[in-house]
Amino acid sequence: MRVLCAFPEAMPSSNSRPPACLAPVALILALLLRLSLSSQAGDRRPLPVDRAPGLKEKTLILLDVSTKNPVRTVNENFLSLQLDPSIIHDGWLDFLSSKRLVTLARGLSPAFLRFGGKRTDFLQFQNLRNPAKSRGGPGPDYYLKNYEDEPNNYRTMRGRAVNGSQLGKDYIQLKSLLQPIRIYSRASLYGPNIGRPRKNVITLLDGFMKVAGNTVDAVTWQHCYIDGRVVKVMDFLKTRLLDTLSDQIRKIQKVVNTYTPGKKIWLEGVVTTSVGGTNNLSDSYAAGFLWLNTLGMLANRGIDVVIRHSFFDHGYNHLVDQNFNPLPDYWLSLLYKRLIGPKVLAVHVAGLQRKPRPGRVIRDKLRIYAHCTNHHNHNYVRGSITLFIINLHRSRKKIKLAGTLRDKLVHQYLLQPYGQEGLKSKSVQLNGQPLVMVDDGTLPELKPRPLRAGRTLVIPPVTMGFYVVKNVNALACRYR
Repeated sequence: MRVLCAFPEAMPSSNSRPPACLAPVALILALLLRLSLSSQAGDRRPLPVDRAPGLKEKTLILLDVSTKNPVRTVNENFLSLQLDPSIIHDGWLDFLSSKRLVTLARGLSPAFLRFGGKRTDFLQFQNLRNPAKSRGGPGPDYYLKNYEDEPNNYRTMRGRAVNGSQLGKDYIQLKSLLQPIRIYSRASLYGPNIGRPRKNVITLLDGFMKVAGNTVDAVTWQHCYIDGRVVKVMDFLKTRLLDTLSDQIRKIQKVVNTYTPGKKIWLEGVVTTSVGGTNNLSDSYAAGFLWLNTLGMLANRGIDVVIRHSFFDHGYNHLVDQNFNPLPDYWLSLLYKRLIGPKVLAVHVAGLQRKPRPGRVIRDKLRIYAHCTNHHNHNYVRGSITLFIINLHRSRKKIKLAGTLRDKLVHQYLLQPYGQEGLKSKSVQLNGQPLVMVDDGTLPELKPRPLRAGRTLVIPPVTMGFYVVKNVNALACRYR
């Protein structure tokens, strides 16, 4: 902008009025000065910048937990183990006396130990003093052998099918044969150990529950997430895969509660993949996302016990390898046993809303579960709470503890892969330190990383961890 103005050669006097053109000039200079000062101090608005595609603004997640009453209480032996009969068939049974293996097993106590699996068919039960055989009919060994795993697959395995009603009658007969025998008189009976609850399986379960629902001490089923022959490492991060278990729980509970409301339900056999696959990813750090989410989801839905297939053998999906080295899922299970108690607490989260459904919190890739801290862990007083968090996002997430958890001291147990293989690694580190056994009779100390009171929890991308919130004095957690 140009301003044209004629100035006189001399000012008439000091009290003379300035030329009329000086007024607009002063106004323009004032405006320019104000704009200059604003750009330097007062108005610091960011200039528009082109964002990278897919870049999202960071949002702080607020987290609180209901501490008055637990929403569920599961079995003290919630996380239990299975041994496959293949260890007998393939000559591994002698190794069960290994000091190293016993040390690893003791670390996961207390637990139920189930002995069963696909290879049970070759086992022959022998009880020469079985009084039931003198009655002229089949003894308990007949029923124990023939109704071991997934009765819905009998047509495929044996060429003949069995319906739910007949299966229920056989369970009733089995219990009647066991009760007169002193060593079995107080034995518990679990079944029918069905496979994935598709339509035909639900029909079988319905018939079984109608006849023998009151005969079994807990209703059991098995779950396999994916076919290991086609598995890729990124499959373990798919939320849709993690949620397949939720629908199965709903179907099983609906049938059970129809006939025997309140009956305990066990997931008696869970594996990540049906076969190990060439990359053996079911033994890697990545498989831990499925395992930890399984533990959290089952407890939250009231499933009383989950039995992990398998503690040890020479195949896949196990916790300890052929050389008696603990795998990532073992360390995950050990942390769970040390830190997590049977009482489940309700989690309240706010932040990271999803469009076009405002108000719904994105929990698909950030999964948070809360329990009372294990009262057997003497490092923490009763009333403490343990969170375990799975972050499947490719970015870190920040969580601010609110409400009853606000300004409390926190102990972090962050589990990450160790080594250059990343998610495929079969070794893990806890708070930056690799986890290895001290010797055959000693497990390593699981050292937490203390976080100062009020500090925001920063969850690294694609990781999982446990966070003990100390001294909450939660009413739900003060008593057993």
